[in-house]
Amino acid sequence: MTEIKSRTTNAAYSGVGGQGGLCKAMSSHFDLDVPLDSRRSLAIAWLALGTLALLASGLFSVLLVLSRTPQLQTLFPLADFFRVALVVHVDLSVLVWFLSFGSALWAMTGTTRYEQMAWAAFSMSTLGTLAMGLAPFVDPGKPVMSNYVPVLDGPVFLTGLLLFGVGVVMMCLRSMLAVAPVGSRIGGGGALRFGLNAAMVACVVAAISFAWSWLKVPLVLDSRVYYELLFWGGGHVLQFAYTLLMLVCWIWLVGAVGARFALSPRVVILFFAIALLSVFLTPVTYLAYDVTSVEHHHAQTLLMRFGGGIVIAPVALAVLWSMWPIRPMTAAERPLRASLIASLVLFSAGGIIGFLITGNNVRIPAHYHGSIVGVTLAMMGVVYHLLPRLGFSTPRSGAAAWQPVIYGAGQLMHIVGLVWSGGYGVQRKVAGGEQVLRSTQEVMGMGLMGLGGLIAIAGGVMFVVIVLRAVLIADKA
Repeated sequence: MTEIKSRTTNAAYSGVGGQGGLCKAMSSHFDLDVPLDSRRSLAIAWLALGTLALLASGLFSVLLVLSRTPQLQTLFPLADFFRVALVVHVDLSVLVWFLSFGSALWAMTGTTRYEQMAWAAFSMSTLGTLAMGLAPFVDPGKPVMSNYVPVLDGPVFLTGLLLFGVGVVMMCLRSMLAVAPVGSRIGGGGALRFGLNAAMVACVVAAISFAWSWLKVPLVLDSRVYYELLFWGGGHVLQFAYTLLMLVCWIWLVGAVGARFALSPRVVILFFAIALLSVFLTPVTYLAYDVTSVEHHHAQTLLMRFGGGIVIAPVALAVLWSMWPIRPMTAAERPLRASLIASLVLFSAGGIIGFLITGNNVRIPAHYHGSIVGVTLAMMGVVYHLLPRLGFSTPRSGAAAWQPVIYGAGQLMHIVGLVWSGGYGVQRKVAGGEQVLRSTQEVMGMGLMGLGGLIAIAGGVMFVVIVLRAVLIADKA
């Protein structure tokens, strides 16, 4: 056992179980230290923003599920109601939740330099999130269902989206200036920090891609075409950032439940570097092809398939190998293992469904629901793991162990219903009076989707309640 030595510039960290000092671990043990100084407050702030965004997105998802469920959809005759709710739901549950979670880890693993810049970034992103959440009730604008970043084409929502994005980019740039060295002897913690740094770089490249597209896409285009082209390139790069964050969570959770990850830190870094290579190739696609061309569209898709396909499968297999044989878990470890397994199942389901897509039907949202929920479940598990190390109580109740199962099972029912209905041609991005269900099979498929969605919403609410309970109990102690 070798002690991970602290640097004088990095102050004190907490080890496993929230105790002061640094944990002792083998160099190949994959774990991240949690600071006890001002970085702790910054990380908590970003996690709070992401969790509240997830809660707000759940409220909008209730309306989404009801507007697509047979017998209830007639209560929502206006299709725009569905689209407005869908835009806000997607942006809060994906863009805000994922990037806030990433910002929390970047705050936690960096040094204390330029903290005022970090807090300014958090404040800007918070204001942006608030504006996006209030936009449907203040000035919704026209809903535009662009891929990766759907928008409400109105000043309130677009201003909020810009504020949030600028805040995250500012946080990434600050984190680059305050990055902690990985070290010459690369251990498990260093490999995880490399993955987090790679995700940070991907976010900056995504921002550059958005700006590049904004300069090149003609403003005279129809809003649907304009925003699709505007967010296509940068949206693909963001998928790399999300994937890297998920892989960091998977590997981290393996160690958190007492297992030893099957791959060495150097091999893990190699996989992270392969994904990062695809990110660095993104500017090449902008230089080689016009952003409005079919070739640019296809080049971005190929990069995502190359970088993601090569990296995700072997890491997932290594996670499964590391978890076998299944051993008894403590009450504190059960929620972590449940989150990890549910994440693997849902992300794999999303990937398999991707190969079944033909045409523009609801199999497409089934694919990305599986993938996105897989990322979300991994992040939920890490939040459970971080709570006691951030000074709050440990989620060890039966509800905490069942929450990932309930959330994952509901989402699995949701996407199975979508795949079922997609096989009969039910179109995506429609609801209410526009959703015409002609056969019993279509009704049954969408009914399963609605039931699974409601179960998943209950699981999401459970997560927020468990986190709030852990925070409040710690405050009373």
